Amino acid sequence: MLAKLAVVAGLMFCFGYALVPVYRTICTALGINVLSLSELDESGTSRTLEANTQVDTSRTISVEFDANARGVWAFTPEKHSVQVHPGELTTVMYDFTNIQQRTMAAQAIPSYAPMQAMPYFKKVECFCFREYTMKPGESKRWPVVFVIDPKLPKDVKTITLSYTFFEVPGKGTPDAAAAQAPEAATKEPRS
Repeated sequence: MLAKLAVVAGLMFCFGYALVPVYRTICTALGINVLSLSELDESGTSRTLEANTQVDTSRTISVEFDANARGVWAFTPEKHSVQVHPGELTTVMYDFTNIQQRTMAAQAIPSYAPMQAMPYFKKVECFCFREYTMKPGESKRWPVVFVIDPKLPKDVKTITLSYTFFEVPGKGTPDAAAAQAPEAATKEPRS
């Protein structure tokens, strides 16, 4: 019985190990794009796949990028707008710097205008999918990799992607003044 379980465990391990190469082979055979950060262009700012047959070159959509910071930090898109064709894979970078004197945790929440464009704006990779903890003065660059679905209504010519960066309460370290206040309150006065 133990030998059978060991064989099953071994087969499961082999299957898991072989899954990635098998997936890549299937995607390549079917012409499905396999995405990775290694596909960034030389400047590291944007990428498009050259042989994507689903790109609608008859239409051009203007995508505008906005960044709102709800706190003491710098948060900006690298580009404020790009022109894309529906179906074209595009990357835009966002820069973030924690200019506070304390460690903080934050997360970006996206919003779209017009709202009817939201189901057609497909984010393949986005920093908004997770929470980040950043030290004082730390800077990061994050990509947003997206595709506009070719089924986007023809009357939509411009889409605005707006991110608001919020601090996650209770996840960072308290600032120096707040940390010293309880300490000062517990000290006994000198006579």
